[in-house]
Formats: sequence, C-alpha cells, structure tokens
Amino acid sequence: MRESAILHVVDARRSELGQYLRARRALVQPEDVGLPREPGRRVDGLRREEVARLAGISPEYYLRLERGRDHQPSDQVLAAIARALLLDDEAAGYLRRLAHADRTPPPSSTAPGVDDSVRALLAQWSHTPAFVMDRNQDIILSNALASALGPGYMEPGANLVLQIFSEASRQHAVDWLPTAHRVVAALRMHAEPEDARLQEIVGTLTLQDPDFARIWARHDVAVQRTGTSRHWIDPIGWVEFRWQNLAIPGSSHVLVTFWADKGTPAAAAVAYLAIQVQQGTAGRAQVEGESAAG
Repeated sequence: MRESAILHVVDARRSELGQYLRARRALVQPEDVGLPREPGRRVDGLRREEVARLAGISPEYYLRLERGRDHQPSDQVLAAIARALLLDDEAAGYLRRLAHADRTPPPSSTAPGVDDSVRALLAQWSHTPAFVMDRNQDIILSNALASALGPGYMEPGANLVLQIFSEASRQHAVDWLPTAHRVVAALRMHAEPEDARLQEIVGTLTLQDPDFARIWARHDVAVQRTGTSRHWIDPIGWVEFRWQNLAIPGSSHVLVTFWADKGTPAAAAVAYLAIQVQQGTAGRAQVEGESAAG
C-alpha cells in the first residue's frame, strides 16, 4: 500500500514538473535572457530548444523533462534550467522538489493536530491576535483576539485563499491583485499537488473565478513571511497591522501573528479589542489589503 502511495506521489510530481517548466518558460521573453526577438515571432516566451541551449543540455533531454519522462535529473541540470528560466531561490527549490519526488516520502493522509503547547501559547497571548493555518491555508486554530479582529475569516474553518477571492475582499482591498498573486503563490509553494483539499480549493476557484484560473496557471511560488493588512474596527476605523508568519517545527503548520508598534493606532486597536474580548462584546470587523499567507 505504501509503495502504491509513493508511486502516486511520484507520478503527480512528474506531471506537475512538466506543467511548471512549460508555464515558467512561457513567462520568459527572449530579450530577458539576451536572445534576439526575430520578426514575426509567435511563441509565448522561450522555445524549448532555447531553454536547452541556455541550460547547456540537449533539446531532446529537456523535452523528456517537460513530458515527465526523465526520472533522475541531477541537481546540476536543475540549477542550469533554473538559471535559464530566471527562477529565484524559492522557485528553484520548488523545481528540485518536483524533480526529486522519488526521494520525498508521501505526505500523511491525516494532518497532525496542533500541539498542546501551541494552543497554550495562543491562549496566553491576550494582546497578540494569532492563528494557526495548514499548508492549504485552512485556519485550524485561532485565539480570541484573532477572532475579534477577523470574525468569520480568522477563525477555524475559514480558508485564506477562498477569502481573498471573495467579493467582500475585492471590494475592500486596496491592492487586491498583488495580494491575490502572493496568496496563490504561497498555496502552490506549500501544498502537495496530490492533496485532495488542494484539489478541492483549486477546482472550486477555477470554475468560479477567471482571475484565479489565470494566476494559478502561472505556477508562481513564494514563501510569505511578513507584511501588513488593514482592518476596519468600529468605532476606530481602518487600522493597519503588521503580521509575521512563523513555521511550527515538526509540522506543516504556520503560526500567523499580528502586532503593532507602541503608540500606533494599531496598538490602541488591540487594547480596545482585548477589552471587548474580556467583556464578551467583541464586534465584527472587515479586512482590507494584504492577507497573511504561508
């Protein structure tokens, strides 16, 4: 049974590898890598033989990679292809992960729970909104202050990717499009291609949202570490918070914390929300701007 699972993972990763190479090749223009653009060129991005020449490998070998037929590309070959496609360090690492699927054990079908120490930590943070999400950006735990800051979308059961592509997010986000790109890139970076939950999220949004389908087809990957988001807090108004993502050792979970510098409107807002939580009267809020993402 385990051998069958491993073969399934390997096949899925090889298919994803070919899609990834084709998508990234289509985004690199000849002039980006010092090649002339001949008149009447109709190819989107680079041709296969151009990538092969830039990487110093044969066109036949590169074609086998795009078709998922080469099972053992070396790290040297992958590094050369990454340079040819102008991949950054994170994208190059993702390329190696797809190419070396046979070296990676299949993920457990049952996600581990949140450690009791993490639960205790969040409960102790009376002035730090925080939640825990998994690699699909499903929120699986949040403290009371995070629920007060983002009722409905920063609570267990919510999904940050689905939230960012909601109509409410589109209406309130100042920089919705770059935020959407970042969230989708983080989803692809951390989720497993064969994960049923990932397939559910991608399938739902692909059918419902042309913007998501277009962004997902780019195969962008990125790790989201820190940023800002604006929240509406009645009666204070729009308040900008800073957030930080922290990987939880021994799991695929991420701890997302919101914080503010002393003396700022965000610090005053946190103090206000903390009082509301203590009194059991925390109201609803809206979010605008950049969302925390893995």
